[in-house]
Amino acid sequence: MRTSRLAEWSKRILLAALVLLVLAVAGAWLYLRGSLAQLDGTRQAAGIETTASVARDAHGVPVISGGSRGDVAYATGFVHAQERFFQMDLLRRVAAGELSELFGDRALPLDKAHRLHRFRARGELALKSMPAEDRALLDRYVAGVNDGLHALNTKPFEYALVGETPRPWTQADTLLVIWAMYFDLQGNLESRELARGWFRDHTTDEQRAFLAPESTPWDAPLDAQQIDAEVVMPSAPPAWWGKPKAADRPAAVKVAQAEFLNTVGSNNWAVAGTRSDTGASIVADDMHLGIQLPAIWYRAALQFPDGKGGQRRMVGVTLPGAPFVVVGSNGHVAWGFTNSYGDYLDLIALDSDAAKPGQVRTQAGWETPVVQEETILVKGAPAVKLAVRETSLGPIREVQGRSYALHWSAHLPGAVNFNAGKLESADTLDQALAIAPTLGVPVQNFVAGDDKGNIGWTIAGPLPRRAAHGVTSTYPLTADDAAGQWQGWLAPAEYPKVVNPPQGQLGTANNRQLAGEGAALIGDGGFDLGARAHQVRDDLTALGPKTDVKKVYAIGLDDRAVFLTAWRERAIGALDAKAIAGNAQRTEALALLKDNWSGKASVDSAGYRITRGFMYAVYDITYGGVNSELAQIDPKASMAAISARWPVVLARLLDQQPAGWLPSQYPSWEALQLAALDRVIAELTKDGQPLKNATWGQRNTAASAHPMASAVPLLGKYLKVAPDMLAGDQHMPRVAGPTFGQSERLTVSPGHEEQGIFNMPGGQSGHPLSPYFLDGRMDWLTGRESPLLPGPAQHTLTFVK
Repeated sequence: MRTSRLAEWSKRILLAALVLLVLAVAGAWLYLRGSLAQLDGTRQAAGIETTASVARDAHGVPVISGGSRGDVAYATGFVHAQERFFQMDLLRRVAAGELSELFGDRALPLDKAHRLHRFRARGELALKSMPAEDRALLDRYVAGVNDGLHALNTKPFEYALVGETPRPWTQADTLLVIWAMYFDLQGNLESRELARGWFRDHTTDEQRAFLAPESTPWDAPLDAQQIDAEVVMPSAPPAWWGKPKAADRPAAVKVAQAEFLNTVGSNNWAVAGTRSDTGASIVADDMHLGIQLPAIWYRAALQFPDGKGGQRRMVGVTLPGAPFVVVGSNGHVAWGFTNSYGDYLDLIALDSDAAKPGQVRTQAGWETPVVQEETILVKGAPAVKLAVRETSLGPIREVQGRSYALHWSAHLPGAVNFNAGKLESADTLDQALAIAPTLGVPVQNFVAGDDKGNIGWTIAGPLPRRAAHGVTSTYPLTADDAAGQWQGWLAPAEYPKVVNPPQGQLGTANNRQLAGEGAALIGDGGFDLGARAHQVRDDLTALGPKTDVKKVYAIGLDDRAVFLTAWRERAIGALDAKAIAGNAQRTEALALLKDNWSGKASVDSAGYRITRGFMYAVYDITYGGVNSELAQIDPKASMAAISARWPVVLARLLDQQPAGWLPSQYPSWEALQLAALDRVIAELTKDGQPLKNATWGQRNTAASAHPMASAVPLLGKYLKVAPDMLAGDQHMPRVAGPTFGQSERLTVSPGHEEQGIFNMPGGQSGHPLSPYFLDGRMDWLTGRESPLLPGPAQHTLTFVK
């Protein structure tokens, strides 16, 4: 009897536990669903001027309409908050150095590095000088954000995971979102200058000119077919050349061929109306950024009165946290951006004197830095105090016992503003090109075209007016260098521009933009070596005298290995009969280089992966020791940071094989190349897999994930996608890497937006339970031509007074 009762109670307890488990799962599911965006219905909105609506299509892409621009800003803020508030929160916290408040002391090093710039304080100052019209629009957007956040039935699920409550959005937070992009797009300038400082101190003028050339034959500037400026090869290399990594620093630098060095991206190009099928221009843009979930951009069409009795429709991508279309078309003008990689930061080495305690000397003379105390809130730990010393040139950073002033354009008044809104009313290319220089954004290449067929390029964002500097300012400066003195911003009329070039096309790809006049105004902040721009230019030319949107869009999918083809030939040449005799692995590598090569960065190509690895293995052999040394200065410092043109330099050495440059541990250049190939073979077969299985797709996979995926492993599988093999690589238009690639692809002819094409690596929503979380990702993976304009409305949310 007792046994029977125990069994009965055991069943009851088990059943109760199961019920509790089911209730817990159901409760969690209901809680998560509570933070899904509202798609339908009518809401009263305090302060709305007329009415506004959000009409989403089957993919969640909205047309946001309103009776005034302010009402559209309100509705945009509402939608951004409901779909992407946690993303917005991370952007403002990254810029302000406030991540530790959510994630604890593991985020403290990044917060300290970013808090040095005091962007929240700078944002509060910027608000005081913002024009009244811009401030009114910002206020409406902020009101929409906070109403959208509060309208969720439960707080965004990420805050439940970290155990925090979301902080309301403020006007300064929107400016911080723009400053976050400064870190993303110009965040390597400081490391680059530190690396170049070491480089300058350990080379001669001739060695620097050769190892870090200002241009290469691959450059494709907008004002010349190419730049012919091959420098003289010095008879001898620097003392550090070809030295292996120090034995006591084995982990200082990873194997380069296994990494993705210099994988910068972003392409934009335009075709004039003289070559389009409609007579209007065609503009394409694919900005390359980190690939994660949700995608950084939020697609939208914004529609509002144009002030002339009609309607203005903007279509493209917005950045959650700001109320404007960043890249797209207003019906008359279309535009796109690429990072300009100009020189917008100087490191000024500060002098001190025991006779002047507490003072430092800059180009402006002796001064006493102002000490600002910053308080960093840390989850689960006491707040951390950080003393920031600021000079007239910027905050002071200590590096290896030396003090530098960080003179960065991001610190100056005007670095962030709302002038992007003026592009909404631009009716002509000339108007757009006049607005671009006034934009408060990280300095970008601005390529635009209008419905009349005109196309043009200029620089968007603030260019400092600086003393003649040339290459000098790409190295740390002293207090005696005039190049570190800036006198405000250049006027828009002084900006370089190219309008309606005779070939009816133009494009940029993070490369050197100009060969002649105007180049010095931009400077070199780490230009790409030019192979992508070269290939884009040739692709545009190959379109012929007449083309259309689909053909122009397809250039962004070009994964031909034009640049790496010569490296394949070098590898094949090194694997001659003598080299492969009795060596089965080299023999197999040779066969794969010959037979498993499609001429593209194909996912099924082992030949491509071996070729790429060969180039990087040569880099490791020649620069391994110096990279180990540079890593002690700054984690991002390397020869690749000093000059992205290193592949061209190494190619010239392999082709000419100068005896004076051969590293002493190798008897010949042939031996060096075989050593590089042996390194690649060893790396690709180290896990016991056959070399033929080491395809490019196996290496080039994108496992996009939500930022919380690693923080909560139990939920990780719901917050990321399985690894997808990606075609494409650096040095070709279709740049693709495991965590970096085309954050959007947009091609549009202004006035013919119904022909426009768009895709991006994730959906509209940041919520994994939303049907719009991954919607559209397959189009991005395959390059399928998805419509730019939203389709018929499936859900409509209306705002009324």
